[in-house]
Amino acid sequence: MSAPIAYIDRTRAYYQALGYGAPYDWAHFRDVPFARLGKPLAEARIAVVTTAAPFKPGAGNQGPGAAYNAQAKFYEVYAVAAEPIPDLRISHVAIDRDHTSAEDPGTWLPLRALRSEHSNAAPLVYGLPTNRSHRQSQADAEVLCDLMTGGGVDAAILVPNCPVCHQSVCFAARALESAGIATVIMGCARDIVEHAGAPRFLFSDFPLGNAAGRPGDPDSQLKTMRLALRLLVEAEAPRTTWVSPLRWPGPPDWREDYSNPARLSPEEIAARRAAFDQGKAQAKALRGNASAVK
Repeated sequence: MSAPIAYIDRTRAYYQALGYGAPYDWAHFRDVPFARLGKPLAEARIAVVTTAAPFKPGAGNQGPGAAYNAQAKFYEVYAVAAEPIPDLRISHVAIDRDHTSAEDPGTWLPLRALRSEHSNAAPLVYGLPTNRSHRQSQADAEVLCDLMTGGGVDAAILVPNCPVCHQSVCFAARALESAGIATVIMGCARDIVEHAGAPRFLFSDFPLGNAAGRPGDPDSQLKTMRLALRLLVEAEAPRTTWVSPLRWPGPPDWREDYSNPARLSPEEIAARRAAFDQGKAQAKALRGNASAVK
């Protein structure tokens, strides 16, 4: 079996190849809070936390196969009704677009799987922005914690999508566990989560954007949810990682493609730099507009 992608090293090499400066400082915590589930699992109100964004009409392509879309980003924690399943999408983050197309929301928003396996799902689903700033990530985590404690949530399943998303949910898990809300992170970037430090982590060795199971495969999504619920109960200490036994059905060398500068021509690197700069400019304008509305 191939080793998981080392996203910290891969993204460092990628952005240096694009011509950016000092490597990003990924969050790392020595101490990790840990809250045991305070009641039997069947009685616990469990919520899903996602880094997916509410669909924005007029903000460009956000559907299956969409290119990275900075216009679709969001910058504030949100809570929306979990029933009917809300229209939340992942075109705004760096999923693995070479090996998945985001055609099945069940791979990043496991509401159907949670309801199938648990009778006391929370009535709201919570959205967490993705932010490179550690300070802003901590602030977002505190807002999320206030919303969830006010909503009577006992436990949370956090589902990141991009590399930085995995760091963001670690901040959120720390805040929630400190408030007595037990958490499980479902993720695909093992090194980022374990570097930051998570209370409970269910790792699926799948392309980014599929942390909750394989696309078009409800059985794999149910199996992933069952593992997460078991981990919620059975973990004895923080930094507990379980590895899903499920395998990705695509080409065996898929791990070599994601943001790998060794597989890009100089022309492709230049095009990606230009696209990234454009996306940053769009995101900066959106963030400024959001602050002005306040």
